[in-house]
Amino acid sequence: MPELLTYLAIFVAKIAHVSLGTIRIIYLTRGNSVSAAIIGFFEVIIYLLPLGIVLANLDQWTNIVVYGLGFAVGNLVGSRIEEMIAIGFVQVHIVTRQDSSGLEESLREQGYGVTTMPCYGREGVHNSLQVLLKRNELPDFLKTVDKYDPKAVISIFDTRKITGGYFSRMKAK
Repeated sequence: MPELLTYLAIFVAKIAHVSLGTIRIIYLTRGNSVSAAIIGFFEVIIYLLPLGIVLANLDQWTNIVVYGLGFAVGNLVGSRIEEMIAIGFVQVHIVTRQDSSGLEESLREQGYGVTTMPCYGREGVHNSLQVLLKRNELPDFLKTVDKYDPKAVISIFDTRKITGGYFSRMKAK
């Protein structure tokens, strides 16, 4: 195999391997072990291809460098893919800095279940809003929050499983 084609094969295969590994781990942490197993099958096959080339030619340091570059780029590509498919759910905790009634009403009109509680901080009384949503809805959700309260304090937590409550009824529709 020509040298440039060898480098390209190592690089592309390593990107695919690491990207699949990233996605597999996300599926595992979200409780989707069947999808993770299927991805893992292809991941390990792809892993062996560039590794075999590198180990068979350890005297060629350029193969090792290309392998390392493929690993690094694979991490970037895998994280971008994961952001695009946005698997799972998140819990968003919002501490408002101003009156939250407009924000609450807007979020409820958009179909979100919102739990509101008073909370107390350094600057006095605020509201704490708890909302569960699909990860792929997060960018639009955050734009809504920013529109109503650009100074809100927002914490986002990954949520593995949701049972009961308003969110479960909304998912069923």
